[in-house]
Amino acid sequence: MLRGRKIGLRARIESDAAVLHAELYEDVLTRSRSDDRAWRPISPDSPEAPYRLAEPSDRLAVFSVVELVDGEPLAGEAVLWGIDPHNRSAHVGMSLRPAFRGRGLGGDVLRTMCEYAFVVRGLHRVGVETLSDNGAMIAVAGGLGFVREGALRQAAWVNGEFLDVVAFGMLVEEWEQLAEHAAEPAAARPGTVAAPAGPTDDDIVDEAGRESFPASDPPAF
Repeated sequence: MLRGRKIGLRARIESDAAVLHAELYEDVLTRSRSDDRAWRPISPDSPEAPYRLAEPSDRLAVFSVVELVDGEPLAGEAVLWGIDPHNRSAHVGMSLRPAFRGRGLGGDVLRTMCEYAFVVRGLHRVGVETLSDNGAMIAVAGGLGFVREGALRQAAWVNGEFLDVVAFGMLVEEWEQLAEHAAEPAAARPGTVAAPAGPTDDDIVDEAGRESFPASDPPAF
């Protein structure tokens, strides 16, 4: 298991699938915000169920998120998707169960996924895409050091309206600089000031990335 500060990332197990399906997929409004495909009714035991167990894939790494407290309860799911071994890039997506939202776990999930992508998988670039009205995720990505690279105007049809999709990216050298900076004592950093007021990862309530898969290659998670 990969351990962050508050969460761990482990392999999905059979008992996770039903919980994630009931709380994340059957929540139609939230699921519609985190997937660029139209929601449709799918039973948890269907071959097309999004949280079913599947064999590992070179293009997709699937994790269950657990909170690092007694019993390590299941907190949600995280994926590194669209892994491109030639260009050494991928995207991050995640969703937290309702009971685990607003507790400061989202930022740690994104941070730990970056550690996996850059250090374990040796990637060069990681992307995050989110809806333009997801202020919490935009704050979390920006606070972690992701660079806002632009927006796809009215690219997402979500619950009866078109919304912009905001794209963020981080390069491995930026991650290494941030990791080195974080390891320094705050007093040793020139120009250290208090963090600006605003949304924190305690505010995150849903997904950290819209997951896009071609119709011919449905997600195996």
